Amino acid sequence: MKSEKELLLEESEQLLKALKVRFEKNKNRHQNIDWNKVQLKLEFNPEKLWSLNEMEKTGGEPDVIRFDEKTNEYIFYDCSAESPKGRRSICYDLEALEARKEFKPENNAVGMATEMGIELLSESQYRELQKLGKFDQKTSSWIKTPAEIRKLGGALFADYRYETVFVYHNGAQSYYAARGFRGALRV
Repeated sequence: MKSEKELLLEESEQLLKALKVRFEKNKNRHQNIDWNKVQLKLEFNPEKLWSLNEMEKTGGEPDVIRFDEKTNEYIFYDCSAESPKGRRSICYDLEALEARKEFKPENNAVGMATEMGIELLSESQYRELQKLGKFDQKTSSWIKTPAEIRKLGGALFADYRYETVFVYHNGAQSYYAARGFRGALRV
């Protein structure tokens, strides 16, 4: 019986095909990684494949960015040129969403990431992503915020302008049409 977080065979095949095409088109992101090994690992982890599909459906264009030898895991990041379209106009977390008195966004970044089975990129992961290309040149992405900043009502986001990665702060309850979030998934 298919679980709630498992794709149908046809959906899995379509997603694996799309991931393989992206993998082969962007070799610079994952030199010395064999797609066949990645695919095998995905086929044995249907819940991770489901999460990748959620990343794909919301416009993230997930791709393998490296292999962690210590944990024996492939690491995927959202590699869309701009912050994923299906994850924009959202505040940082549920606490921020509930704090808004009016004009509430439909969702929040931390909650969406949890539902999708992924994590928001940290600042170091965001900077790692930017070494693989130029991302968020017109948009911005919420990133994991340290607890001490979040306790004071703030949250961090990042973007790429003037050939530089910028990390900024905003009230966690704020949201903008051009701000979403990028995720990471370990398989």
